[in-house]
Amino acid sequence: MNEIGIMEVGGFRVGHAQDVESATGCTVLLCDRMSPAGLDVRGGGPASRESQILSPVAAAEGLNAVLLSGGSAFGLDAAGGVQRYLEERDIGFDTGVAKVPLVSQSCLFDLGVGDKHIRPDGAMAYQACENAGYDAPAQGNAGAGTGCSVGKYRGMARAMKSGFGTFALQAGALKVGALVAVNALGDIYGPDGTQIAGLLNPWRTGLSSTLEELFQDASQAAGLFPGNTTLGVVVTNAKLTKTQLTKIAGMTHNGYARAIRPVHTTADGDSIYALSLGDVPGDVNVVGAMAAQAMERAIIRAVQSSASAYGLIGWQDLQ
Repeated sequence: MNEIGIMEVGGFRVGHAQDVESATGCTVLLCDRMSPAGLDVRGGGPASRESQILSPVAAAEGLNAVLLSGGSAFGLDAAGGVQRYLEERDIGFDTGVAKVPLVSQSCLFDLGVGDKHIRPDGAMAYQACENAGYDAPAQGNAGAGTGCSVGKYRGMARAMKSGFGTFALQAGALKVGALVAVNALGDIYGPDGTQIAGLLNPWRTGLSSTLEELFQDASQAAGLFPGNTTLGVVVTNAKLTKTQLTKIAGMTHNGYARAIRPVHTTADGDSIYALSLGDVPGDVNVVGAMAAQAMERAIIRAVQSSASAYGLIGWQDLQ
């Protein structure tokens, strides 16, 4: 198995749009064709749109697009811009009366980083669609990653900057990739188990451990900082059904668990989409294992690609 570029998976375009001054943005993934998709939500505070159509018992057979967005629940209006872009190009599910673009969206909470009154909207999402292409998307402070941060157990004063990341793997003809906007309550860990980002010490000169401080507070029942949620998308050229992709999305959360601690808390809305974009034979277990590994590496890359901004220290400036 070897690393490949995320766009080598094929079958989709990616576009970012952001308001850098207000510290928010969105990232759209446009499928070349209606693509089977699954979703697994593990966090306790998700903000999503058209998530129910991805249930294995729902009638919809696929998606035209996935939108990852800042703005918390306010940002859910942005999906209308993706629908407008697709409708203008006669793309969508043919109802016999009109073609209805099927767009699923999830939002993360970045209101505490920049201007809480400015959120991604239809115009920003439409711009992301216009920006979409087959070149590798920018990582770090871009798109949905613009206002991302990690290590927020003690609030934003001790948090670090995070952002958007990608990683992809190939085994034979099978290709699996991950795209993620990392906005976690918890800390970020490398493959060797070493903490690389997250909660800063009180002097902001190095790292502290969210888990250790959380356990110290166990008897005090301290409230968790609510401004979080990590959003991920798995893409593969394997030919899979919606039910199989739902399982793969669930397996990919293992990548979250390896790289983020704690994860899936009530203060996070952690969600992962999985999309089948090709016709290559692929076993569910193999794809799921590759997806978890790709997601773990994409999370690390998102943190290491993010520059200091908005008063938040980036990984490179902590070295």
